[in-house]
Amino acid sequence: MARRKKKPPPRIIHLSPGALPTRLVADTAGRCLVFSDASCLRQGGLAAVFYASDAAAPQVVTRRVAAAGSNQLELHAALLALEQAALLFPGMPLALFSDNRDTVDRLNRAKMLGLAQDPELARLQPATGMFTVDTEIRWIPGHGSCRGNAEADRQARQAAS
Repeated sequence: MARRKKKPPPRIIHLSPGALPTRLVADTAGRCLVFSDASCLRQGGLAAVFYASDAAAPQVVTRRVAAAGSNQLELHAALLALEQAALLFPGMPLALFSDNRDTVDRLNRAKMLGLAQDPELARLQPATGMFTVDTEIRWIPGHGSCRGNAEADRQARQAAS
């Protein structure tokens, strides 16, 4: 009889003391930190978590939407985050973090080349003022040590259930 393999111990994740891991704090000094995430449980859930600074308390905006593909939901979450950041922190430089590379690539491409090169994105975000403030869009690994991303993930799951 074959022996069963032991299950590996559960991975313990130690979250960063602030919204971002220490190694990224200096890169985003003076920016509002924005984390977006999406979840698809029973339905789609979008979340945007805002930190006026690395040590500030978070402000959260969630929305429940119809279930769709993962990349589509992540894009909607990032657009929700940009829209709400313009309302909550007008004129403040932003650093938007997403754990979805497709979303980050599409938004950076639209920022550099304009919305005309991505008709679907232009349809979703018709306002051309999406990047009027100094906006930096960055990828951050999901399910890692970033407290802001973990909070966005938790809020998205809660909105989707």
